[in-house]
Amino acid sequence: MFERLTPLAALGLALAVGSASPTRADPVKIRIAWVVAPAALSPILFAPPGVAPHLGKSYSFDPINITASPQHITAIAAGEIEIAALNFASFPLAIQNAGLTDLRIICDELQDGHDGYYTTHYMVRNDSGITAPAGLKGKVIAVNGLGTGVDMAMRAEMLKSGLHFPGDYTIVEVPFPTMAAVLNDKKADLITAAVPFVYGPELEKNAHTLFTMKDALGGAELSFWVMRDSFIKAHRAAVVDLLEDTVRAYRWYYDPKNHAAVVDIVAKFTKRPAEQLDWVFTQKDNWRNTDGLVNLDELQHNEDTVYQLGFIKKPIKVADYADLSLVKEAAARIK
Repeated sequence: MFERLTPLAALGLALAVGSASPTRADPVKIRIAWVVAPAALSPILFAPPGVAPHLGKSYSFDPINITASPQHITAIAAGEIEIAALNFASFPLAIQNAGLTDLRIICDELQDGHDGYYTTHYMVRNDSGITAPAGLKGKVIAVNGLGTGVDMAMRAEMLKSGLHFPGDYTIVEVPFPTMAAVLNDKKADLITAAVPFVYGPELEKNAHTLFTMKDALGGAELSFWVMRDSFIKAHRAAVVDLLEDTVRAYRWYYDPKNHAAVVDIVAKFTKRPAEQLDWVFTQKDNWRNTDGLVNLDELQHNEDTVYQLGFIKKPIKVADYADLSLVKEAAARIK
């Protein structure tokens, strides 16, 4: 009833069957922008072994260093990255100025002033005689950039004392690593001190905190991941896999039993001595939500402040641009 196939016919049948079989799709390429580590965890996110079982299977992950969040807006608009890391200052500019109304907030990266964790310090010299923000009238204030989150928080705190910019004080732009020198050289009367620079011996010896970002804003979303809605719809399964691995990594970094390994990872990447990094992922550091959830209420309050300061033309309704269903689904998978 059945005829035996010749070798040539058998080969032809095998090739036909093979060509009809489904092939595994290539991993979805996901490029993410980051500014500075370890505040941005992206370049070392999956360094711990075993935290990213989906990496290289359903998605690939390519961290790209882009040193300012406004440049992230340009990159995601041009299709050069899939994930931008924005903050409460840059996000409304992406929506209103760049017209990226299809951006969706998908995952938390960094929060300021969360329940006893670190908040950005605004510091004066011990010998300055300045005891309150009102004492800064006519003085020079240093921030890392005009229109940044720390700049807006500073202006919000100054407004509480009736001080306006421009007119009542001068703002200069100074990189975070040189803030202490600028203060000690009396080139500025108030500086912005972020981790790790706030723990430098010069500041600890010669300066003190006048107020914090938490004083100004009550808490702030310093960095969160955004992605275009069209990409999410086209690759939802891969995005959820990425977020599952991200939440697993966040939890690993915050597990006290891993702290020595965490310090070692950060030290090797940043090329800084491990003994200077014991603060990372403790309460001396900013907070990352270990479920990946952005605090939308806090972010809404931040955006209201941005509007009140006149940086955007109309209010932003944060809920219209958030899709936390992906990270919730991702976190629910982890046992």
